[in-house]
Amino acid sequence: MPAPSLSPSFHDPIPEIPDDVLRVLVTGFGPFFRYRENASWLAAKPLNNVILDLEPPPDRMIEDVLPGFECSGGYVKKRPRWVHITSLQLPLTYQAVLDIAPGLQARPPILPPSNDPMHLLTPPPETGYNFVFHLGLAGRGPLRMERLGHRIGYRMKDTTGMHAPIVDYMPDPPPLEQSQTEVLENAARLAALMGPRLAESAMDVVHSPLDAVTDSPTRGFGKGYEMFADDVFAAIDVEKLVHDLKEDGLDCPTMQNIYSSMDAGHYVNDFLYYCSLCEAKRAVMKHDRQGMTRVLFMHCPPADQPFTTQEVIEAVKKIICWVCRSEDFTR
Repeated sequence: MPAPSLSPSFHDPIPEIPDDVLRVLVTGFGPFFRYRENASWLAAKPLNNVILDLEPPPDRMIEDVLPGFECSGGYVKKRPRWVHITSLQLPLTYQAVLDIAPGLQARPPILPPSNDPMHLLTPPPETGYNFVFHLGLAGRGPLRMERLGHRIGYRMKDTTGMHAPIVDYMPDPPPLEQSQTEVLENAARLAALMGPRLAESAMDVVHSPLDAVTDSPTRGFGKGYEMFADDVFAAIDVEKLVHDLKEDGLDCPTMQNIYSSMDAGHYVNDFLYYCSLCEAKRAVMKHDRQGMTRVLFMHCPPADQPFTTQEVIEAVKKIICWVCRSEDFTR
C-alpha cells in the first residue's frame, strides 16, 4: 500500500490530512552561542511533512498477532498505519518557551508562523498532536532520552542573557549562603551535559557576594504551575524505549549509544520539557474526553560528535515509530 500523498512541494498548497493518520510535532532549537546551526534543528527540520509507515517489514512481524491490529473491548480495532510529522524551530530563550509551549498543547494547537517561506507548516490537528517530540543540543557523546522535567532551579542565562522568571510565591527560599554553591553545582551539571566551553557561555557565575544577592531568587515556574509537582515525568516508558531501541539496533552504533537520563540540565531545554509535560496534562483536564498528548525530550550532540546529522534523523524516526506503535492514541 503506497503512502498517502501528503507531502506537498514547496510551491503547492498543503493538502488536508486524513483523520486516521497520527500527527507528530518535532521541535528543535535555534542558534546556541557559537553554534549558528543548532544540531537539534538540523535533525528536526528535514522531517517536516515527512510520512512514516508504521507497518513493520515482513521479517519483523509476529505470526500470532495480526500486524496493525489490537483487541479492545471485545472487537478488533485497526491501528493507524501512517504518521505525519511537522517540524518547528523554537528560539533558545525562556520567554519563547512561555510564549509558545502552552499553545503547542492547545486544542487545536497554536503554532508560531514560520519565518522560512520554504518551510511550510501543515495546519495542526483540531484534537491536538498525538506526540510532541522535543530535541535539544548537548555536548559531545550519546543520545540522551530525558525522563523528567524540573519546575525550579534555573539559574543560567539564556542566549539573550535573560534569566528564567522568579518564583516569588514560594514560602521558604533557599538561604543566601547556599546561592554560590548552587550556582557551581549547576555549572558542573551543565558542563557535564554540554561541555565546559558551552557551560561558560550560558552560566551566570557569581563573582562576589553582591552578585549572589542580586541572583538569590528561586527561578522557574511559579503562578499557574502550582498544581504540578516539582519533577514531572514523561508518560512514556523511557526505560523500555531505550531498551527496545538497543535490542532492535544491535548492528547500529547510534542505537547502541542511546541512554535514559534523569537530569535534563536546568536550562532552556529542561524548561521547555517541564512546560510541555505540564501543558499536556492541563489539556487533558480541559478536554477529558480526549487522550493526552505524549511528550518526550532528547538531547543530541553537535553534528559529527560523534553522530552525523543523518544518523540523528534516523534515530528520531525510530523513536517516533516506537512511540506511535506502543502508545494508545484513542481520542
